[in-house]
Amino acid sequence: MDHYDSQNNYMQQEDDWDRDLLLDPAWEKQQRKTFTAWCNSHLRKAGTQIENIDEDFRDGLKLMLLLEVISGERLAKPERGKMRVHKISNVNKALDFIASKGVKLVSIGAEEIVDGNAKMTLGMIWTIILRFAIQDISVEETSAKEGLLLWCQRKTAPYKNVNIQNFHISWKDGLGFCALIHRHRPELIDYGKLRKDDPLTNLNTAFDVAERYLDIPKMLDAEDIVGTARPDEKAIMTYVSSFYHAFSGAQKAETAANRICKVLAVNQENEQLMEDYEKLASDLLEWIRRTIPWLENRAPENTMQAMQQKLEDFRDYRRLHKPPKVQEKCQLEINFNTLQTKLRLSNRPAFMPSEGKMVSDINNAWGGLEQAEKGYEEWMLNEIRRLERLDHLAEKFRQKASIHEAWTDGKEAMLQKKDYETASLSDIKALLKKHEAFESDLAAHQDRVEQIAAIAQELNELDYYDSQTVNARCQRICDQWDNLGALTQQRREALERTEKLLETIDQLYLEYAKRAAPFNNWMEGAMEDLQDTFIVHTIEEIQGLTTAHEQFKATLPEADKERQAILGIQNEISKIMQTYHVNMSGSNPYTSITPQEINNKWDHVRQLVPRRDQALTEEHARQQQNERLRKQFAAQANVIGPWIQTKMQEIGRIAIEMHGTLEDQLNNLRQYEKSIVNYKPKIDQLESDHQQIQEALIFDNKHTNYTMEHIRVGWEQLLTTIARTINEVENQVLTRDAKGISQEQMNEFRNSFSHFDRDHSGRLGPEEFKACLISLGYDIGNDPQKKSGFLESDDFRACLISMGYNMGEAEFARIMSIVDPNRLGLVTFQAFIDFMSRETADTDTADQVMASFKILAGDKNYITADELRRELPPDQAEYCIARMAPYLGPDAVPGALDYMSFSTALYGESDL
Repeated sequence: MDHYDSQNNYMQQEDDWDRDLLLDPAWEKQQRKTFTAWCNSHLRKAGTQIENIDEDFRDGLKLMLLLEVISGERLAKPERGKMRVHKISNVNKALDFIASKGVKLVSIGAEEIVDGNAKMTLGMIWTIILRFAIQDISVEETSAKEGLLLWCQRKTAPYKNVNIQNFHISWKDGLGFCALIHRHRPELIDYGKLRKDDPLTNLNTAFDVAERYLDIPKMLDAEDIVGTARPDEKAIMTYVSSFYHAFSGAQKAETAANRICKVLAVNQENEQLMEDYEKLASDLLEWIRRTIPWLENRAPENTMQAMQQKLEDFRDYRRLHKPPKVQEKCQLEINFNTLQTKLRLSNRPAFMPSEGKMVSDINNAWGGLEQAEKGYEEWMLNEIRRLERLDHLAEKFRQKASIHEAWTDGKEAMLQKKDYETASLSDIKALLKKHEAFESDLAAHQDRVEQIAAIAQELNELDYYDSQTVNARCQRICDQWDNLGALTQQRREALERTEKLLETIDQLYLEYAKRAAPFNNWMEGAMEDLQDTFIVHTIEEIQGLTTAHEQFKATLPEADKERQAILGIQNEISKIMQTYHVNMSGSNPYTSITPQEINNKWDHVRQLVPRRDQALTEEHARQQQNERLRKQFAAQANVIGPWIQTKMQEIGRIAIEMHGTLEDQLNNLRQYEKSIVNYKPKIDQLESDHQQIQEALIFDNKHTNYTMEHIRVGWEQLLTTIARTINEVENQVLTRDAKGISQEQMNEFRNSFSHFDRDHSGRLGPEEFKACLISLGYDIGNDPQKKSGFLESDDFRACLISMGYNMGEAEFARIMSIVDPNRLGLVTFQAFIDFMSRETADTDTADQVMASFKILAGDKNYITADELRRELPPDQAEYCIARMAPYLGPDAVPGALDYMSFSTALYGESDL
């Protein structure tokens, strides 16, 4: 209070100047120049200036504008009329505003200002300068004038040829002005070259440098000061106060610039991280977009070779192309988490990727890829089975069709012969019996024809690529079969008509024909079966075929007896013909099957049996090899599968039960990760065994429940989990270092979290989270007194001790929205640490940055590009200029930029 009174006393003394005497002409000239320049230095901020200090303030308009600029306050609305009463009203408003600031105006009235009284006008301006430019200057509790003088003495103390004792003759040689500039900006003046006996050069140098580099207008001419025995004290004080304000704000500007640089550097780094995330996400999504159509392509191939090539391409994709993308996906999630952590630490809003590029979108796309991948592999295996089945059926169709076509060859011509017309009765009877035998043979072949048609139908249902040829051949066989049936019926009718005329028949020939025909058909069936191809997948199936073959071989002795019996009939016929000299043709009239043909076919059957034995033996050996491959794969898979599950559980426990410092935990996790990566050769060996199984066309394995797909997915999940756990600890280190959280605090947070994480899942439910906060001293209550903003001393101490915050249900819901933004009802340890770190540390705010910009702008509501380039590094100045919106306020000037909206945008409170 004493200090303020001393300032008022000083100002009152200064106001009691010689108003009743005329001003010294030299002093008046100096005051006019100085006060005019001082007024214009402020009026130019509003885009105007004065030329004549006596005339330009007479209407009061520019006087009110000057007061608004230097005070930063709004005055009453001015009168716009041209009459004297309007001008006096405006000047009175200005004088009333000056008086409201505690300034006593003696003998200065509005009428004198309106009448252009130079003495009164200069006195009024000096009063304004004292109040708004000099009054606030205070050094060690001195008055304004004494404080300004003390500041000058201290700043010029190192300069031996400068001795500041007053505000008139001490400044005549100009060295005082040059010393002030050199003390703060030594690069602007070469002080060593200045001479005390050259005041004009010294003064002009100081005034020119101040105007050019310090934004201090030239308020006096060097000649006015040198040519006056005692320069005007008020003019010199006004000029010196401009130097004081220019240099006293330098440190504030530097601090403000440093703060802005720091904030902008963080923002630029985060923007680069965002661009990197967007690019990596776009590349990964594009790869998935290109890959899924390939995996969804179900165009079938016509051959096993082409299909196996597709399978080989798929194996290359799984082995060579997909693993790098798995790493990219994992790195993308790590980068996203790191970026979000940095944004939280710098008090920035969370990063929201472009639409469709969220981590969840990547995971959904990846899930679609793996679903398509699984469906593609299943489809290929089914296609291989189908093609294998088709090849088998097609070969079987060709064999049966060839046998049938060979059997039907010539049958139509035989049935169309007219031999019965000239035959004897015995010949007719023989032809009839022969026809009956043919019909028996025809009936026996009915089953083969049906088999051929069934195989053709199955080939059509399985979409055999050459179905057209198969259908045409099957149709020819069916048409021929129908024709044979019709011809057979026609010949029987003809023979029966002739039978009444013919009676002689050879029973032996008939018996031979009846027994030879089915035996021959049996041999043809046996040959067909012995040459039939087979396909099996297990030991049991080949053993079944071997057993059936052994059973067939057991029937050969009985078949040989039947062959001997049939041949005995033919021998008996020959004996009878020789005994009774029967004159008949050597061929059997009832059948075309000769004993030689039966013997030949029997020999062929005996030759096919050992071949069948060899084929079954080789297939049995192949199935044994396949069984060995199954057991070899199962032995490794049954070890690797549980190992992966165990490691996943161990990682879960490590993430919950970490001990020691975060750096120790991080080192332990990286060693653990290294031990997991060293297990990779066993996975590769299992891949090699799996490739052998696929090349052997083995489709199932009863010795293990693990497939290669299970092992791959488990391995990828294991690598991803340990990487995420390491990243979580790294983010905790970033949080601890950035927020200044001690290791003891971090341990306290972890112990509290682990205590309430009873299921060791690494997540807390809402009630568990609330209990955890209470254990750390948070008061989850609804005491209305605590919401008033006022605490008594005991309450305040208790609040400090407990770190307590009043949080009712609404406040707790707000906290849950921070730690659980996705509303999953779970709080992770990382989210818990982020929340606790924000509660225990301080960060920059939008208001602080806004205040820093205001300092650089010289307390204006806007800033210009030149001011930004002068105070900030080039790259960050251009960064601001490119992003700041134009300032649209009433005091705007051309090129004005809005630093307020820019500051709020940096912290997510508006759009940047």
